[in-house]
Amino acid sequence: MNFDEFVTLVSKVKNITLNAEESHLKMVPPYREDLIKQQADSIKNARKAAVMALFYPDKKHQTHLVLILRKTYKGVHSAQIGFPGGKVEVEDKNLEFTALRETYEEVGVPIKEMEVLKALTKVYIPPSNFYVSPFIGVSRITPNFVKQDDEVEAILEVTLHDFLNDENLKTKQVRLKNNSEFSVPAMELNKHLVWGATAMMLSEVKDLLKKVL
Repeated sequence: MNFDEFVTLVSKVKNITLNAEESHLKMVPPYREDLIKQQADSIKNARKAAVMALFYPDKKHQTHLVLILRKTYKGVHSAQIGFPGGKVEVEDKNLEFTALRETYEEVGVPIKEMEVLKALTKVYIPPSNFYVSPFIGVSRITPNFVKQDDEVEAILEVTLHDFLNDENLKTKQVRLKNNSEFSVPAMELNKHLVWGATAMMLSEVKDLLKKVL
């Protein structure tokens, strides 16, 4: 979709009620409920983070969404696809600013070039004990992406068409620490399978966009 048309239509999301858990449930791993019950006490002291679902025009003025492939490291989100974003720092004035700052740090889009349209539904991530606040935003300028080398392995530029295409809904086999294996819902984007919390947040973004596009 042409980005000018997209921006005109997407501005309507500001006044639309979120689907919240209805959207999340489409991509929820089957073991998530048990993990949350196990961490009932930890949730009370969950750390806060914020991420950005940023849409922008490519050089042909077609609409894209930016995602990142995280570095391989000794951690629960190693080598996974996610949004640009990260944990709240003391100097952050609010969660929206955290999402903007982290997006700038991880993929190089200047804060002044991003416009936040709407806060989305928070998602709790049991493995890392984070409550993540997602935001949907736009950059009206084609970004000159610069990845943060110590955290980002690659920047993924996903076309709006591929993101909204239901044919890209797949499943993925996931093995937990106790060696139990599950089939989880996933999205195939740029030849990567996206699942878990990121897929849940993407599902809400997708449902929101389908109401206005």
